[in-house]
Amino acid sequence: MNHNYTPRGSARILLECRDPEVLIVGPSGTGKSRACLEKLHLAALLNPGLRVLIVRKTAVSLAASGIQTWKRDVIPEATVAGLLEFYGGSPQEPAEYRYRNGSVVVLGGMDKAPKVMSTDYDLIFAQEATELTVDDWEALTTRLRSDVLSFQQILADCNPSHEKHWLKLRCDTGQTRMLLSRHEDNPLLFNVDDDGVFTVTEKGRVYIDKLDALTGPRKQRLRYGKWSSAKGVIYETYDPALHLIDPFPIPDDWARFWSVDFGYTNPMVVQCWAEDPDGRLYLYREWYRTQRTVEQFSGDVLATVAPGGEWVEPKPRLLVCDHDSDRQGTSMRDILARHLKLPTRPAYKDVKVGIQAVEDRLRVAGDGRPRLFLLRGAVVDRDDALLDRAKPTCTEDELPGYVWDSTPGNVPKETPVKVDDHGCDAMRYMVMHLRRGRRRASMASEAVGQLPTRIG
Repeated sequence: MNHNYTPRGSARILLECRDPEVLIVGPSGTGKSRACLEKLHLAALLNPGLRVLIVRKTAVSLAASGIQTWKRDVIPEATVAGLLEFYGGSPQEPAEYRYRNGSVVVLGGMDKAPKVMSTDYDLIFAQEATELTVDDWEALTTRLRSDVLSFQQILADCNPSHEKHWLKLRCDTGQTRMLLSRHEDNPLLFNVDDDGVFTVTEKGRVYIDKLDALTGPRKQRLRYGKWSSAKGVIYETYDPALHLIDPFPIPDDWARFWSVDFGYTNPMVVQCWAEDPDGRLYLYREWYRTQRTVEQFSGDVLATVAPGGEWVEPKPRLLVCDHDSDRQGTSMRDILARHLKLPTRPAYKDVKVGIQAVEDRLRVAGDGRPRLFLLRGAVVDRDDALLDRAKPTCTEDELPGYVWDSTPGNVPKETPVKVDDHGCDAMRYMVMHLRRGRRRASMASEAVGQLPTRIG
């Protein structure tokens, strides 16, 4: 069996590191996940009976990211040689890879924690660890109780987030060791000669050019690997630790509404919202894709909510839509309504008023909870073209970089930068529709209350 992998820089240090907690962090595309997965696989091969966990915030996001790298780049030769096989799991047991020597690599998400937290491990790899809460992290560390290795370790990777993220603070205090990853660490992006001189590959040049085209905090984080917050961020009260929550079954009796922002070259977004009896909004599903006509997008939506023509969840009361038209002047709202057979309403598009309405919902109310939440993993089928361009692939991705336009001549905090704002627009349409509807209902009720109780 011949497996080729040459670790560089922080990846090489990671393979040899035995610290109880270690985080490899850096820009997008530096090979961080590959290094972690290579370490797990090598350890499982060399240590019979080893127990390993690969985990992410949600099981779905793990299957769409780290496991693809695992299957494509890390284990093919060992699989062909018969050294391990895949077990798909059951309602009680998580999916896992079982090695011929008795080692096991378990796969799971913290959204299904009981499946993966009921046993002990020697090594745990938390992918995209900035998605986790500190409670998630500390719970995982309690499962490092197997003794096949002479040490136990939780290792993790991530792109940088904001400067006050709990994971960075944990590294700053020395609880977790931080390793800084660079683009030069990835052999696919850079060659290095015997004198240690790096030269960018053709693939590397194309990829770096894409990152150079980013703006704001996304560029600082994904291109330069800096922990950075946006300057002039619009939703100052948005906090992923508060507003981004784990998925849960939406009760059938909760009101459903959808909001739509049209696009083609830019993403078209369809968001599914549920409203609980106390008026809180939950974004529980969204489609966020480029290069799809309204007709194609309608088919994508129906394939999820009405496979075979039968709806598998309550229908939305209506769709709140942007009201642009295509080149022939046909209303895209009308096209969408015809294909989905659902009532639509034109969106209220006053940007400043809408932003204030969303900000009001994000603030914590008197009961200690905000009035707007996003469910993790809500996006259906992430757009590979957007991933390749390091662009947002869902509303959750947009929010940290949604900023005011501060170019000379613009009034401060008046106009947002019109880049990567498609999910934010759809969210604003939803919030304003409910706000205006309730205001009209309230005014009508007051008018009725002012009518005379008798005539004559």
